[in-house]
Formats: sequence, structure tokens, C-alpha cells
Amino acid sequence: MGTFHVAVWIDHHEAKLFHIDAQSFTEETLRAPKHHVHRHPKGVGWDKAHPADLEKYFHAVAEALGDAGEILISGPAKAKLELMRHLHAHHPAIEKKVVGVESADHPTDGQLVKHARAYFDAVDRMRGLRP
Repeated sequence: MGTFHVAVWIDHHEAKLFHIDAQSFTEETLRAPKHHVHRHPKGVGWDKAHPADLEKYFHAVAEALGDAGEILISGPAKAKLELMRHLHAHHPAIEKKVVGVESADHPTDGQLVKHARAYFDAVDRMRGLRP
């Protein structure tokens, strides 16, 4: 049986997955594939220049989320939304487990876990799973 609550913090360089229970958490970090820096015309970013690398990265994140019961995704920019689009297109069963997507700049691990616990607690209370 996998971890029920997983919080993800993601950008285009790494994804941190926090498997959270009431007393503790474990962290797993996945790094995006290394790529060469190229000069691109204005407006063309990493995700447009290297779509195959980005897809591979998002597949790895989705695979790591496979045993989660509920998922909270956060991050500083658009990678969290790109991950959601990827889940929608390629991993609909995992997409259904996402209970929230939020912006978060660069919190400490402890700050993210504290926020995720409160978030999951609120979701559970709204569902009537906790008093």
C-alpha cells in the first residue's frame, strides 16, 4: 500500500515529493534531465526547446506519484500546470488523485509539509472523513 497523501513541489529543474503521514514524512527528489544551454529567440523557453526531455521528466514524476491516494501539487511557475496537462493527457488515473494545485515560491521542506498537512486535513474534513 502506498502513501495516502503526497505533496509535490515542482519546477523545470526538480520535483520534490513528500510522502506525508500524521507523524512524519519522507522526501524523494527527481531531477529534470540535464540539457545544454542554447541561445533561443525571445519567448522560447526550456520547455519549448526540449519537449522530449520535459515529457520524460513529467513521466518520471507521474510514475513516482502512482501509489498516492491524494496529491497536492505546488511550485513557483508554470511547471505545475504543465504537469497537470501531462497527467490529463497521459496519466488520467493519477490526475484524478490531485486535490489541489497551488503557487508556492521556494518554501522550506518543513514549511511545505506543514502547509500540505493543513491542506489535506481541510480536504478530509470537507469530505466528512474527520470531525
